Amino acid sequence: MKLLFDENLSPKLTGLLEKQFPGSVHVSGCGLKGQSDQAVWEHARDNGFTLVSKDGDFYQRILLVGAPPKLVWLCLGNCTRDQLFDLVLKHEQDILTLEGAPEAVLILS
Repeated sequence: MKLLFDENLSPKLTGLLEKQFPGSVHVSGCGLKGQSDQAVWEHARDNGFTLVSKDGDFYQRILLVGAPPKLVWLCLGNCTRDQLFDLVLKHEQDILTLEGAPEAVLILS
């Protein structure tokens, strides 16, 4: 499963999670830094990514238009990159299961 990390997350997460989620990228790594949510959404959809974000706008969008792409919504306040890394690792199997599940969103907190 490939993850597309939103701009509000550390670009270093992709390297830290390469073993668990090969082929994952940060929006800055695919020319989407500073682009609209729509552009990020379309890139994820068109390239087989699952979005990972702390942005509630993607959750609202998925409620309106559905998947793909699917979304891992990180519902945390201010936190460190290491805390996000630990959260994703803790829920690695849940994230991997999302790919084949009927649900479109996995909410992690």
